[in-house]
Amino acid sequence: MGTQLTIAAAAAAAQLEALSPMVPNNKQTLIALAKKIAANFKLAPELVCALIEQESGWNCWSMRYEPEFFAKYVSSLYTNNQISATEAYARGMSWGLCQVMGEVARENGFDMRFLSALCDPETGISMGCTILAKKLEREGGDVVKGLLAWNGGGNEQYAVQVLARQDKYR
Repeated sequence: MGTQLTIAAAAAAAQLEALSPMVPNNKQTLIALAKKIAANFKLAPELVCALIEQESGWNCWSMRYEPEFFAKYVSSLYTNNQISATEAYARGMSWGLCQVMGEVARENGFDMRFLSALCDPETGISMGCTILAKKLEREGGDVVKGLLAWNGGGNEQYAVQVLARQDKYR
């Protein structure tokens, strides 16, 4: 299983490197894009920017394998032959600026062939805003509860950490 993960990660890295010239890497450009997309989703732009800073530090290419998430939400899809090994591992990773989990993206209608497309800033921020808006709506607009739902509840200080970052984006 470790070899498959290494192969999947190498393939994703190669795809991301090929996209590199097309992706803005200027932080101010990314902030402006995040604010524009947030406004389109009727989300507070400073909240979305703070979430991005917390999740990826504005690194478009950020991706992280989450083994506990994989075990809880994804592995049965693979063991029951519903998805390929590559897709399974990709769904167990968080991708891009918003660090959207691959499985959560699929559950929310992301239908691009490769989940690595979430590393494209516009694509990843749009999917992140889609998911965040749903979490906030489900929590009755309570930002703290919405952020904790976004994070999966694993870090009780997550909402406080994100909210503390907002002022610099106002």
